[in-house]
Amino acid sequence: MRLLRNPVAQYLTLAVLLFGVLSLATSVLSARVAAQQASDDARQVTRVLARSVAEPAIPRGLVDGDAGAIDKLDREVLDRLLVGDVRRVKIWRGDGTIVYSDESSLIGAQYPLDEDERDVLENGGIEAEVSDLSKPENRFETEPGGLVEVYTRIRSPEGEPMLFEVYYSADDLAARQSALFAPIQRITVGGLLAMLVIATPIIWVLTRRLTRTGRERERLLRASMTASEAERRRIARDLHDGVVQDLAGTAFSVTAVGRDERVPDDVREDLQRSGHSLRTSLKALRSLLVSIHPPDLHADGLAAALTDLSAPAATAQIETNVHVSDIGQVPDDTVRLVWRVAQEAVRNAIRHADATTLEVDVHRQDDRLVLRVVDDGQGFDVDGERDPASFGLRGLASLVKDEGGRLDVRSTPGEGTEVRMEVGIG
Repeated sequence: MRLLRNPVAQYLTLAVLLFGVLSLATSVLSARVAAQQASDDARQVTRVLARSVAEPAIPRGLVDGDAGAIDKLDREVLDRLLVGDVRRVKIWRGDGTIVYSDESSLIGAQYPLDEDERDVLENGGIEAEVSDLSKPENRFETEPGGLVEVYTRIRSPEGEPMLFEVYYSADDLAARQSALFAPIQRITVGGLLAMLVIATPIIWVLTRRLTRTGRERERLLRASMTASEAERRRIARDLHDGVVQDLAGTAFSVTAVGRDERVPDDVREDLQRSGHSLRTSLKALRSLLVSIHPPDLHADGLAAALTDLSAPAATAQIETNVHVSDIGQVPDDTVRLVWRVAQEAVRNAIRHADATTLEVDVHRQDDRLVLRVVDDGQGFDVDGERDPASFGLRGLASLVKDEGGRLDVRSTPGEGTEVRMEVGIG
C-alpha cells in the first residue's frame, strides 16, 4: 500500500495502463487504416487495368463470344493483366456469361450475378469483397489464404456494358497491409516508450525534491510546535506559581476577614463581594491555564482535561456533558490533536453559538478515535459565507488530514452545530 502512494509508482502504473490502451487503440485504428489503404490500392490497380489495359484492347465480337476475338485479347493483354498480386481475370456479359478469363475453362459458362455486381454493371463504380470460393465460377481458385475480388464496369466496342473482375491474393493484400501498418505502429509505440523513459526520471527527481521539502516543512513545523509548547508550559507554570497562588491567598484572606464579626457590616459585605469576585477570577484564570497548557494530556487524563476545558461553559450558563469512553491505548500525539480540536470547538460554542447545551463525546470506533462536539446554538450555513468561528477549525482540518484523519463541520442555521473528527489509532 505504501508503494502505491508513491507518486512515481502511481505515474508508472497510470503510464503503463495508458500505454496499453493507446497502443491497442492505435493498433486497431492503424490496422483499419492499413486495411483500407490496401483495399484502395487494389481498387486503383483494378481501375487502371480496366480503363488503360483491358477496355482499349477489347476487340469487336468479344461480347458475343467470338473465338477469334477471345484469342486476340488473350494474346495482346493477358501478360499485362496478370501483374503483381493479380491471380485471376474475368470479363462478364450482362446476362452472367463469362466472355473472357485467363482460365479458358470458364469462358462461355454462365452464372448468376449477385446484386452488387448487377448494380456496378448498371450504374458504374468499383466494388471489392472477399471471394466465396464455394461458388461454381470459383472452382479453379486454389489460394490457401483466399482471394479478394474487385470489379468495375467497362464497355465493349459495340457499347455493351461488361463487368471487369480481378482476383487478388488475400495473403498478398494482408502482407501489404502489414507493410503499411508496421511503420505506424513503430512510430506510435516508440513515441510512447520515449515519453515514458524521459518523463520517469523527471517525475522521480521532482518527487524526491517535493519529499525533501515536505520533510523539511514538517521538521520546521514540529520545531515550531515544540517551541510553542515549551513557551506555553513556561507561561502556565509562572502563572500557577505566581499570580494564581497570590490570588488564592488574597481570596482566602479577604474571605476570612469578611467573616470577622469585629469588622463593620458594610465593610464585611464589601469584603465578601471582593472575595467572591477573586474566586471567580481565580476559577477563570485556572481555566485559562488549562487552555494554555492542559495537565496530564494523555489517554488516561483526557476526560479530566476535557472537563476542565469545558468548565467556562458553566459560567456562561451552558449545560455541559463530557463523556470519554474506554478508548484504550492511544498515542499522546493523537490525544493532543483531539484536545486541540475540542478546544477550538468548545471555544466557538461558548463565544459564538449562543447555545444552552454542549456535549463533548470521545469514543473508539474500530481502529479510529472519534470526537464529537455538539451544541444547540444558532448554527450557520456551511455552504454559504463562512462563519468567523469556523476559521480556526479550517486551519485544524489540514492538521487532522496530515495525521490521516478527517474533520467535518455540520451546521444549519437555527439548529446548532456538530464538529466531528475521526483519526486512525491502529
